[in-house]
Amino acid sequence: MRLLGFVSVAFMLALLGCTQPNARVTARFNDDAALTGKLPYSPFSWQLISSTLNRNGHSVSAFVGNEQAVKYARTNAAADFPAGSVICVITWLQQEDPRWFGGNIPQKLQSVEFLEVQSGPDNARSYLYSSYAGSPLVKSTPSRKAHRQAGRRKFLCSEQQLCPEPANK
Repeated sequence: MRLLGFVSVAFMLALLGCTQPNARVTARFNDDAALTGKLPYSPFSWQLISSTLNRNGHSVSAFVGNEQAVKYARTNAAADFPAGSVICVITWLQQEDPRWFGGNIPQKLQSVEFLEVQSGPDNARSYLYSSYAGSPLVKSTPSRKAHRQAGRRKFLCSEQQLCPEPANK
């Protein structure tokens, strides 16, 4: 009888302890990391090609691509993407994850960059680079950032091996 009473009290306490939601753990959407503004494509609907972590710059980047770019990246080691491929690099600053000790999560969106592979004359490939920054995202003006964009395109193409260097310089 005493055992039955003890089990009943323990069961009641367990039920009462589970009725209240834990105030320390609430669902939260990371609004700072969201893409806001008008973009020519919807990169969050694309698949991941690769990601990078810049420990010195405290940033993380995701390389995503449209269906054609992802299919090519998964079946070819060369970086000679076919015309029609679009690659996007989304870069965030990082912050410590308040819910996971030692973990980091995206904080503030830094930039969204697109590299479009186009077909030029004689089926030669050409590349169109565009960059978006700010909150909400707005297209960076080429006149102010032309030298930075040229350097960034070179970085995306040569360092990350996403596209070959043009044959004629």
